Amino acid sequence: MNQTSASPSLQGSLAKPRALWRSVAQRLKSLMPKGLYARSLLIVILPMLILQTVVTYVFLERHWQLVTRQLSTALVQDIAAVIDVHNSYPQDKNYDTLTRIAQERMNIDIEFMPKGPLPPPLSKPFFSIVDGALSNEIQRQIGRPFWLDTVGRSNLIEIRILLDNSILRVVAYRSAAYASNSYIFLLWMLGTSLVLIVVAIAFLRNQITPIVRLMTAAEAFGMGREAEFRPRGAREIRRAGYAFIEMKRRIERNIEQRTAMLTGVSHDLRTILTRFRLSLALIGDTPETGDMQKDVEEMQRMLEAYLAFARGDSGEAAARTNMNDFLAGLRSEAERHGAEVSSSYHGDPIVMVRPAAFKRCLANLVGNALVHAKKIRIDGQRDQRFLTVNVDDNGPGIPADQREDVFRPFYRLDASRNQDQGGTGLGLAIARDIARSHGGDITLGESPLGGLRATVRVPV
Repeated sequence: MNQTSASPSLQGSLAKPRALWRSVAQRLKSLMPKGLYARSLLIVILPMLILQTVVTYVFLERHWQLVTRQLSTALVQDIAAVIDVHNSYPQDKNYDTLTRIAQERMNIDIEFMPKGPLPPPLSKPFFSIVDGALSNEIQRQIGRPFWLDTVGRSNLIEIRILLDNSILRVVAYRSAAYASNSYIFLLWMLGTSLVLIVVAIAFLRNQITPIVRLMTAAEAFGMGREAEFRPRGAREIRRAGYAFIEMKRRIERNIEQRTAMLTGVSHDLRTILTRFRLSLALIGDTPETGDMQKDVEEMQRMLEAYLAFARGDSGEAAARTNMNDFLAGLRSEAERHGAEVSSSYHGDPIVMVRPAAFKRCLANLVGNALVHAKKIRIDGQRDQRFLTVNVDDNGPGIPADQREDVFRPFYRLDASRNQDQGGTGLGLAIARDIARSHGGDITLGESPLGGLRATVRVPV
């Protein structure tokens, strides 16, 4: 019973640290750079900064503080010796002998001033290792009131100590109490770190550039554009580049073979359909031949749709296209079918697309709207990254649970698939295939006109 009751409490106590760790990890992940170049620089620079920080801390702890403390101890010992000699032995009238001994043997200048109040304490500098070391040693070895100035003159230190009948003023070189060559070490450390960082940035940029070029070439190929690419960089990056080139060649060869096969099939089937038409023309106009003529025309239309879907219009090259005129042409074609159509465009009109394929994509969407609606609106907009075209209508729309199904080949909303209703179920599939071949996609949603909105979004 005790184990059973303790188990949930133990799990609860462990869950809080885990949740805290997960939240901290998510926070760090959000702050981390997303690009490979930035992450590589972080991998190189962060350990260097950590190493420099540790070395600097150790240097400060073991060199600056230890050496400065030892030098300060020796300087205060000399001052304490001067005070002991002054108090223990008779002196000259102006302390000439003691002043000479301090200057020649201890390398310090001393002066006995008339007794009076010490100057007010000075504010300690931010970097006050010398002040702290000297103050501690004076209090420990001499134990008298004192005044200290380490910032008035950069290379000198002035100390005033209140004696029984006078004030001892001591001026010593800063190097007597402070390891001044420490700055040289820091400058060398920072300088070499800066050089290493610059070298690392240049080297990483040289290694990342081939990866960026490979990514650009792959994106351009995915959008049906040609991009010049030569493998460069490290051995692994070059191998990836050659693999991409070989894959691109195989895909292009496969497309060429499929196109050639479809061209042959199309020619053979059209020849048979032409024979059917010729035979029907020789028979003459009868009710039976009229129905057969409609069937032949339907077969011709279906054949063209199937071949267009299988071909995918992938052989066309991308070109600079004026989208403002492009949408105006679609509006004019749709108006000839008796619908009320309006169009608008915002942004830079010049876009790189495959004109015939992109026109087929939008024409399929507009044609689908013409079948079910009388009012259509075509709106285009381009920003820095994407071209977005919305085709709105006031028709009955498509149920939300079927908006993805209608993009499947041969899918029709009417379950009977009655051919008299028109359509092969390939229009939206062809449109999405063309949009994705441009690197974009098509989505369906609610239209402000009350019907269906088809949105084409492709990168520019």
